[in-house]
Amino acid sequence: SSCLFTLPVRGSEGLYMVNGPPSFTESTAFQRDSGKNCKAVAFSKDGSLFAWCNGEKVNIVNVTSAELLRSFDLPKAVCLEFSPKNNVLATWQAYTTAKDGTAGAPNLQLHDVKTGKCLKSFIQKKMQNWCPCWSDDESICARNVNNEVHFFENNNFNTIANKLHLQKVNDFVLSPGAQPTKVAVYVPGSKGAPSFVRLYQYPNFNGPQSALANKSFFKADKVTMLWNKKATAVLVIASTEVDKTGASYYGEQTLHYIATNGESAVVQLPKNGPIYDVVWNPNSVEFCAVYGFMPAKATVFNLKCDPVFDFGTGPRNAAYYSPHGHILVLAGFGNLRGQMEVWDVKNYKLISKPVASDSTYFAWCPDGEHIVTATCAPRLRVSNGYKIWHYTGSLLHSYEVPSNEEMWQVSWQPFLDGVFPAKAVKYQAVPSELPSAEPKPAQAYRPPALRNKPVTSSKLHEDEPPQNMKPPGSSDKPLSKTALKNQRKHEAKKAAKQEAKADASQQPVQSSASQNAPRSAVPAVTSGDPEVDKKIKNLKKKLKAIEQLKEQAAAGKQLEKNQLEKIQKETALLQELEDLELGL
Repeated sequence: SSCLFTLPVRGSEGLYMVNGPPSFTESTAFQRDSGKNCKAVAFSKDGSLFAWCNGEKVNIVNVTSAELLRSFDLPKAVCLEFSPKNNVLATWQAYTTAKDGTAGAPNLQLHDVKTGKCLKSFIQKKMQNWCPCWSDDESICARNVNNEVHFFENNNFNTIANKLHLQKVNDFVLSPGAQPTKVAVYVPGSKGAPSFVRLYQYPNFNGPQSALANKSFFKADKVTMLWNKKATAVLVIASTEVDKTGASYYGEQTLHYIATNGESAVVQLPKNGPIYDVVWNPNSVEFCAVYGFMPAKATVFNLKCDPVFDFGTGPRNAAYYSPHGHILVLAGFGNLRGQMEVWDVKNYKLISKPVASDSTYFAWCPDGEHIVTATCAPRLRVSNGYKIWHYTGSLLHSYEVPSNEEMWQVSWQPFLDGVFPAKAVKYQAVPSELPSAEPKPAQAYRPPALRNKPVTSSKLHEDEPPQNMKPPGSSDKPLSKTALKNQRKHEAKKAAKQEAKADASQQPVQSSASQNAPRSAVPAVTSGDPEVDKKIKNLKKKLKAIEQLKEQAAAGKQLEKNQLEKIQKETALLQELEDLELGL
């Protein structure tokens, strides 16, 4: 089959296009831009147009013919985005005030793609959320200006058609899909008042009665709002900057569900700890959450927020549904080792477990068959490159940049829904020229005292298998909401008790955050029982004191009677320590 799509690669080697499966060769149609200054690239939503800025100009090409359609003199542009139907190209450059301190020139430009003329310029100081948001049919365009949302209609940017004005709108998201457009807005709490997220249908914004739904919560410094594809519900991840209990340096997160019919709920997650990722299935009736101290749990929930399937625990912090929604990848990237689990979502069967070490990026190809993983700078400066996989676990193509070069970005050319039909799920690995990428297993650290002893399983946490792989006899039924609440209360109490003990003995809790936190020191090996750990610590302290006394005696110092008695206890203490460390 001939290649249908391309992947742009941006880095210190310039910007070039690679043909997708099966050829993986550099595209000859697109002329490589060899400058080392390519700051940004963007595809149109349908994948037909491609734009990039190279430190001199912003260029737009037709992807199929590679014909240059437009070129703008914008040497400082660092962000680009097309409107959904390719009518407008938005560009942003850093805002600078004039020498005398007066307001600088507008730095956000909206260009008419067909004529090349500038439709409107705005001052947009922050890079975060710099781009206006369009509804999919471009009938509405909105941007947040000084805590209110301004709406324009039919790309007429000289008239503000509507304003959504609440105390302080911090963030908003337009619903995807056809009209009517709905808007989710987030207003942070202040002076003891809670934060809230409200859903509206455009343009009905007057008075609290006009909202479709409203959910308020106290624990929120920032929120992430996720619409499902059918625009019937929003998931809200609310985070606080700090965790009052000190259990996690991630702060504290809660997950809320809000539907446009007015229903809302808190999603009960059966394990304490951070929420790493939440994703909607493209079918809009299920979502997956990855959460809890490492090893993290992953669970699929339905629209009643009841668990549908529990994947147990594992080294993971991300989830990705395939474009057609019938495959789910759970992965551990960033500071985890790159293990992926590829699941058939209909039958909840594991398809493959490929490993993409050091990945900083993952994306499904719009065909629902292929995946790209990449290691990019500045997140990682070494062994930059990308790999293309088939979801059955086969590595089809791998490219690493020369050691003195960097890769900054790689992405798939997008396509509209329906271009690629959904295919039946395969379990047999597709053939590949390349050997599978199996990284060397790292050896667990063992303290010197245990190095010649037989290995006993000393896992801090037992991994919990997926619910359909549990040994018979273990309870399979997901807990009811009340049972869950009680279980979480119990867990929280237990954790608090352990922490109180740890505080008393002035010993840092071996919290699971060490698996999420950058690992600076090798974590202390703990028995998992704070009492035993305390004894071990005291024994080591006594033995260290004996070492010092022996050194002093060797240096000719007269020792007191009680000091000599201490030295005689050394053998007994060593024996006791060894017994404790071996868990006898």
